[in-house]
Amino acid sequence: MTNFATRLKLVAQQPGIVNAFNRGVERETLRYTKDGHLVQTPHPEALGSALTNQFITTDFAEQLLEFITPVSQDISTLVQQLSDIHCFAQVTIDDEGLWPLSMPCYVGDEENIELAKYGTSNIGKMKTLYRQGLKNRYGSLMQIISGVHFNFSFPETFWDALFGTQSDSERCASKSEAYLGVIRNYYRFGWLLPYLFGASPALCSSFIKGRETSLPFENIGETLYLPYATSLRLSDLGYTNSAQSILKIGFNSLEEYLEGLRQAIHSPSEEFAQIGVKVNGEYRQLNSNVLQIENELYAPIRPKRVTQSGEKPSEALANRGIEYIEVRSLDVNPFSPIGITETQIRFLDLFLTWAALSDSEPMNDCELNCWRENWQKVILEGRKPGLELQIGCHGEVLTLQAWAKRVFGELKLVAQWMDQAAGDSAYQDVCQQLSAWIDLPENTLSGQFLEQIKQSGGLGKTGRALGETYRQYHLAHNYQYYSQELMEQEVTRSVTEQYQIEQDDHCDFDAFLQQYFAYLNDQEELPAVRAACE
Repeated sequence: MTNFATRLKLVAQQPGIVNAFNRGVERETLRYTKDGHLVQTPHPEALGSALTNQFITTDFAEQLLEFITPVSQDISTLVQQLSDIHCFAQVTIDDEGLWPLSMPCYVGDEENIELAKYGTSNIGKMKTLYRQGLKNRYGSLMQIISGVHFNFSFPETFWDALFGTQSDSERCASKSEAYLGVIRNYYRFGWLLPYLFGASPALCSSFIKGRETSLPFENIGETLYLPYATSLRLSDLGYTNSAQSILKIGFNSLEEYLEGLRQAIHSPSEEFAQIGVKVNGEYRQLNSNVLQIENELYAPIRPKRVTQSGEKPSEALANRGIEYIEVRSLDVNPFSPIGITETQIRFLDLFLTWAALSDSEPMNDCELNCWRENWQKVILEGRKPGLELQIGCHGEVLTLQAWAKRVFGELKLVAQWMDQAAGDSAYQDVCQQLSAWIDLPENTLSGQFLEQIKQSGGLGKTGRALGETYRQYHLAHNYQYYSQELMEQEVTRSVTEQYQIEQDDHCDFDAFLQQYFAYLNDQEELPAVRAACE
């Protein structure tokens, strides 16, 4: 019996595991006008404080909304929560639409993209300054690309089944090691996600206006596309920052990951130093290091831990280990009014569970480069017949279809266990549906979407038509989990909390930044992985 089969048998003896997966979704979307242009209005006051509202905030820009669900163990509940948040936002913004695609609508000028504002508190001003730094480093257009982030963790019963009885420190270390194994396998085989669910094979020509590209684009009017592309959002044109490809951040241990992150945060950048930090009394970025803060690291998946007050993400990981993982490589699904479907959520359950149960050997730099090449191939030409991928520096080369079928062979075994525990066939149905897409790339989201673009005459027309359909859908939506009253209460509460934060500030912004970044002057290592792991 293989290691995978042995581990699957262990967790299958705990039927309650499937009903205890923890999931949360963050969905980004641009506000746009009826003619398909970026709105020029600030974040609506009726949505509350972008700094403190737990459901609705902004990402990079005032025009870029982000909807956030709490952690849920039930898929239907998660979908209901996300639908209700969309409903409240759409009713509030009235005639403005929620752009249904990952790649932006028409943007006439980058200066039309207004940096997100979070009030007059030091932390609020710091969040805006961080975005100013991103604008000066990479440009604003890349930052308004929308995506869906999926947060996931296994219940303690899952770890009980795999590891048996452990002390708190042993369990902390075991979980962190296991989650890093999931991350390594995600890098090895996660290209399945852009293949199946990538939905950005095209972009508006305004997105690359004035930028050079060697990509062999074809066009439909003002729409540029690659015939076999799956997710231009994840390409060097989009959300993935090629400037960070030189970073050596490994995933073989939590210590290795944190040390790589520490070096990136502490390392000066000659390129970013030319921008300047504070010029003529005006800040241009938080600092001139390779990363201003650790959130600047672009990655398809991240290890995460809920932070305590005043704690940085890396400190939380060092002190208490990995708590959950954040999948960041999902495009907005243009065929869903909320940007993601129950089918996608179930597939992520399957894939991440499979990644946890499968062997996951350490990855060296050679293999890291190998997976980057595989992802780029799938991102730019994933639907190309006979596309070949190599898993491992000296591993065998197989077609994408052959590799995908190998993975699905084991995913189906995971689905059988999950369905037996739930008493239905939902996960096996997802496997059956998506496995059929392996040999029918035109059925993938990118395949369907590109065909729709061609039929409608362009990206803008397709986006506006879908957006209006979803606008009407949200306006007619009846609350399923929340209520209008509860959402309005959160608006009021968030405004009050922001006001209190601003009143509690007791130092000027310069002193605040100096205190916040005091660690940059301390060349010692990040805290060793300890606390709960001791």
